[in-house]
Amino acid sequence: MYKEFYKPQNYVNRELSWIDFNGRVLGEATDTANPLLERANFLGITQSNVDEFFMVRVASLHKLAAANVTTTDASGLTPEEQLDAVNEKEHRMVKQRYEVYNQQIIPDLAKNNIHILHVPKLDEKQYEFIRRYFNDELMPVLTPMADDASRPFPFISNNSLNIAVQLRRQIHPTSKPVAEEILEGDQEVHRPQIEPHDDRQEADIKFATVRVPEIYKRLVRLPGENNFILIDEIITEFLTALFPGYEILATASYRVMRDMDLDVAEEDTSDLLRAVKRQLRKREHGRVMRLEVPASIDEWLKDQLIDNLHVSERSLYEVDGPVDLTFLKKLSGMVDGHDDLRYPPYKPYLNPALDMDHNIFSSIRQKDYLMQHPYDNFQAVVNFIHQAAIDPDVLAIKMTLYRVSGNSPIIKYLGMAAQQGKQVTVLVEVKARFDEQNNVRWAQRLEQMGCHVIYGLVGLKTHCKVALVIRRDEDGLRRYMHLGTGNYNDVTAHFYTDMGLFTCDHELGIDMTNLFNMLSGFARPAYFNELRVSPDGIRTFINAKIDEQIENAKNGNPALIRMKMNSLSDKQIIARLYAAAASGVKVELLIRGITCLRNDLPELHGNIEVHSIIGRFLEHSRIYYFKSNGHEEVYLASADMMTRNLNRRVEELYPVTQPDTKAHAIHIFDVMWKDNVKARRLVGDHYERIDRGDAAPFSSQEYFVKQAMKLNAREKKEKKAKKHFSSVFETLTRHVPNLHLDERKDE
Repeated sequence: MYKEFYKPQNYVNRELSWIDFNGRVLGEATDTANPLLERANFLGITQSNVDEFFMVRVASLHKLAAANVTTTDASGLTPEEQLDAVNEKEHRMVKQRYEVYNQQIIPDLAKNNIHILHVPKLDEKQYEFIRRYFNDELMPVLTPMADDASRPFPFISNNSLNIAVQLRRQIHPTSKPVAEEILEGDQEVHRPQIEPHDDRQEADIKFATVRVPEIYKRLVRLPGENNFILIDEIITEFLTALFPGYEILATASYRVMRDMDLDVAEEDTSDLLRAVKRQLRKREHGRVMRLEVPASIDEWLKDQLIDNLHVSERSLYEVDGPVDLTFLKKLSGMVDGHDDLRYPPYKPYLNPALDMDHNIFSSIRQKDYLMQHPYDNFQAVVNFIHQAAIDPDVLAIKMTLYRVSGNSPIIKYLGMAAQQGKQVTVLVEVKARFDEQNNVRWAQRLEQMGCHVIYGLVGLKTHCKVALVIRRDEDGLRRYMHLGTGNYNDVTAHFYTDMGLFTCDHELGIDMTNLFNMLSGFARPAYFNELRVSPDGIRTFINAKIDEQIENAKNGNPALIRMKMNSLSDKQIIARLYAAAASGVKVELLIRGITCLRNDLPELHGNIEVHSIIGRFLEHSRIYYFKSNGHEEVYLASADMMTRNLNRRVEELYPVTQPDTKAHAIHIFDVMWKDNVKARRLVGDHYERIDRGDAAPFSSQEYFVKQAMKLNAREKKEKKAKKHFSSVFETLTRHVPNLHLDERKDE
């Protein structure tokens, strides 16, 4: 039933689908309904997105191709064919990105008196500024690196910005040079005049490279309001100071992206932390996946880079503008004024029951709380851990950490709890991609503070986001929990949309205890009551739920499957969704990124509709919702429907059962499904903007922001009224001493 859909033409290649997703992000950079500085930020995001894509996904394809792997993916492409297709498509995307930069972003910034200038456009004051900046700030730090017989081609580190230089020793004529006299103080200095190069006196052409120091901002502020220049242009202008006695023939900025995937063979090591540290050092020298150079680069320089960096023609990217557009992500923070060119600020809502003035455990004991960040303040989660750390009745805290901020308050409170004698167990996933170094540091810090740190299961990444607090209440021990769809990162929580549940549900608490016992010891629970855990558990559960809806539809009952996730790429899950649609089940999917499913197959009868929302916030929450015959089930999860999440990671999926929280979760999906501003609709194998027709524009993210603002306004009003009542009562009791509210009686 399902395998009949296992045909290559029924699937979109995962990597090509990802490039399409990045194209949707680029679409936000061109959308003039977005504030200008936010459009510039979106363009910068497309660059950082593709950088990570090449460092990991393209690197993986290179390894498979190098090993002569010829097996195909779900869409029928071999690794080598995927590499060709990816590079071909990304070359087109690069062209589009720089068209947006040159034809839209830069001109629109200029219209608003924000200028990213080039050296020839500088006035005298600005030129003098960059000359002094180079001499005083940059010159002492720069190190020219030569490539010759005694000095091999220098190592170019991943993602570093560099300047390639073609030079030649200055040739002096055999006759005595004509001297020019320069008066310096009281002394005449005779300097030889350099005559123009004589082609008959050829000198060897040399290659050198200069790394742009990362300790400085790429954008340098110039004199005048909101004028900037790129630091690599300043260095290029004064490069002769680094090569006295040489003539500079050509220069070009360039950047490489290397294979940065971490490959730790955990089965062969007894010390995961040491193995990760070793691999972090090793991966810095990974193979070059991509070389970026300006389109105007000198051919000799280009050949030198290609030969010495061992880059194939398809991995060479020539760009029509500055190499590396990620500097645009910093532009908004550097521009003075122009608030109208940014998203309007707003304050997320913090439920008073979850603030530090209330007993959060008492609040959770009364009812569950469903959070939606960033509209609900992530501070509630921080408060939960903070109160657990200082509450004398709390006995233990257990928590998983996948990604945290560089100055995480949660780490601080976990350490505080351990130092107060509480049992604190923290699973730190030291293999979290690109956060490995940060997480190794946090793991060591937590151990120093007295926490018991574990690193998860052999061969699996621990991606679940759960916190368990064991507290001695008046009637015995009780487990208080937070289960989330996103990381415990107080920084990204401001711009990632995620959901989390506070609960002290008894059966879920038992499941959480079993989960942590599984992560820290040799426990293998026979079953979980309410929690579903990958590997295997979530796939089995989702398969069963889809099969239930298929049976409902076959029995003539209306059946609905709704899923929200970041990516959908698992072949088996897609085939099951195809089978459900073919059986009459209505399938509605909200997918931000990779979508390997097609919805134009005739067998589906138009029963699968897919939307993708790209907007101010990065959609990161996962919702799985099944409805038939008036019966509704809602689940949240840390997992997407991707093979790696279902087979090779520890993930959690949990039910939302309390009537108000379940209704809230369904409402969240309903609101996002109505979006016709930031949502695109899948048409076959690509997404298109939704044609609103006569419908009023509706942005789900704007709606949630407004709801948070309304709740804040209501809370402020209630506090003001309460304060006023207290003030009036205090005045009355002061002037009428015998007045006591509990002594008043009805007349």
